[in-house]
Order: sequence, then C-alpha cells, then structure tokens
Amino acid sequence: MKVGIYGQFYHKNTETYILQILLVLKSRNASICIEENFLSEIKNNSELNKSVQNVSSFSQLDTTYDLFISIGGDGTLLKSVTYVGDLGIPIVGINTGRLGFLATIPKEKITESIHQIFDGNYTLSKRSLLQVETKPHKKKLTTLNFALNEVAINRKNTTSMIKVETHIDDEYLTSYWSDGLIISTPTGSTGYSLSCGGPVIAPQTGSLIITPIAPHNLNARPFVIPDNSVLTLQVSGREKEYLISLDSRITTLTNQTIITIKKASFSINLVQLQNTTFIKTLREKLLWGKDKRN
Repeated sequence: MKVGIYGQFYHKNTETYILQILLVLKSRNASICIEENFLSEIKNNSELNKSVQNVSSFSQLDTTYDLFISIGGDGTLLKSVTYVGDLGIPIVGINTGRLGFLATIPKEKITESIHQIFDGNYTLSKRSLLQVETKPHKKKLTTLNFALNEVAINRKNTTSMIKVETHIDDEYLTSYWSDGLIISTPTGSTGYSLSCGGPVIAPQTGSLIITPIAPHNLNARPFVIPDNSVLTLQVSGREKEYLISLDSRITTLTNQTIITIKKASFSINLVQLQNTTFIKTLREKLLWGKDKRN
C-alpha cells in the first residue's frame, strides 16, 4: 500500500505521533511518501532523521496512492483536500490539533486506528464540495477553485457593510446587506456557518446552506437549498474590492466580478472508523450529550 503523509506545521510535541505513524506503517510494509515541505521541517527540527532517511517525498499526488494521512487539525485536513483533489484517495485525519471535527482519529489511538484501516475495518464518508467560477476570470481561482467546507464573501479594508446580490438558478433571491455571506456544504455546517447561526446538517444530506454574516436585514436568516442549485453572487460596497475565501485560501475580487457557485463534480472520501459516526462526533465535540438531565 502506498501512503502519502502531510502536515501543515511541525511542532516539537508531534514528534511522538509522527514516529508512531511511521512505525506502524513500516510494520505493515507500506510505501511511505511525505510531502516535501513537511519532510524538510521534520529533518530540520526533530530527532526523527533516522526514521525518515529512506522515506521519499512528493509535491503532487497521483492515482498510485492508496491512502493519504493528514496530521494536525481540521485546517490541515482542509489543506490536504487541495492535494487529493479529484483523485478519490481516501483521507485519514489524525487529530493533533484542538477540536477535530474532520480529523476524527485521536492521537492517543494512532497505532490501533491505522491497524484497523489496514485490516479494512472502516467505511468511507463521501463529502461533497463547492466549485467556484468567476467572470472575469481570476488566475488564483482557476486551479484550486473548490472548497470542502465553505465559500465565504467578506468585506475588505472597511467597517461598512457590503451588499451581496444573490440569485439561485437565475432567480433573484435577495441582496444581503451584511459583513459578508457564507455558502456552506453539509461538511462545513459545523464550521464558520455554525458560528454565524447556521444549522448543523448531516454530511450525507444533499443540501447547501446560505448564511449571512452579521446581516443588517433583520429578517435575513440561514437558508438551506438543494445541492444541485447554482448560485450567482455580485458584490458592491464603498470599497472597490472584497475578499473571497475557499476554506482557508483567500484572494481579492473587484466589485464587477460575477461569482458562480455550484456543487463540484467530484467528492472527497474521508476514512471513518467503525466505532465513529457523525452523531457520536456531535455528542463529543459539541457536548450535546453533557446535559446533566441525561
């Protein structure tokens, strides 16, 4: 089995977990490849030089990979999606960060979890993505023009509101006067959208969420729509530019830009161990099961 490994940052306290991953993969005779920048960080800052001496590196994935391991938090897993793209490689999220909604494997259970995966004791949770197109085209949005969690529009260099004119399937919905607008997948429903008052939606639900950010329209509320909908947005405001973010990737657009957002043509496969479910994650991460009356 060929396994890719990626980490966004290297921290001294993650040495132990990286070593555990390497040891268990080697015990299963896996072919190990570490992303080149992360491998360089490991070699420069750790005592793991001997363990990674014969490990190859990659800057780009291909279809020869059987598994992709993300070491970090949810942000690292979102970055992992930009490497995997439409290749369909299953992603294993090992949580060495904080909350870990997407990276669900705890660092304390690395060894047993990887053995379970190699033994086939897991399922794949298919996650839909959003795809973004702009007119006129923006170079930074022509290749990595997809997002697993959300696409967010935000004001730039101003404290004034922006107006986001919104159409669904070419039908005018409304113009949101707000700090911005979030278009979220079900996966992203527990992220930025949730903190702005959006609903929690199960990952397998075929929906998108439109969530305004601090709207001045007091009757503007999050709106759940079918995921085969096509959204068209145009922004105006006192400033000539605004920000658009695709998960953690941010760029600037001008007010003349027309944004089209729709469901991407491919999905992401997240590895889910047999004793892990979305409902269990809600209970543990959002403390839904901590009511003393239960």
